[in-house]
Amino acid sequence: MNTVKRSKGLNLPPWQKKSLPFLIREYAPVLVLAILLGTSLDLYFVGKNLYMFPIRPFPEVFSFNIAFTFIGLPLLVLVYVMKMKQVNKWGKVGIVLFLSLLMPIFERFSELFGLFEHSDEWRHIYSFYGYLVFFSFIFLFYQLTNKEQ
Repeated sequence: MNTVKRSKGLNLPPWQKKSLPFLIREYAPVLVLAILLGTSLDLYFVGKNLYMFPIRPFPEVFSFNIAFTFIGLPLLVLVYVMKMKQVNKWGKVGIVLFLSLLMPIFERFSELFGLFEHSDEWRHIYSFYGYLVFFSFIFLFYQLTNKEQ
């Protein structure tokens, strides 16, 4: 007698456990790219005095916020890529637009808390377009580095 009870309403594929080397091979390239792009862009814009980070770890060594660039941004990109894998084409467009709209809002809150300052020349719409390109490029790179999987 078969005692396994199955739900008739859910047609979910069985959950496959992936090994750590597989996960590293799948996500490490895109996370490294996100860190490199984030660091490069922060160094460029801080160097041009378009924005600055008044409160940041190791201010005597780094002119940008390494906590966001090395921890926050990779975690955001990891969750972003995992969610992008689960949705259709229009869902992908929606996620990219939503995150791109959300980032200037987060910047504004960061300014209110004194974590971020922009010059008078900066417009938050720049962040919207910048993150739109960033997130689109990141997912394209992820797809290119994971074609065989």
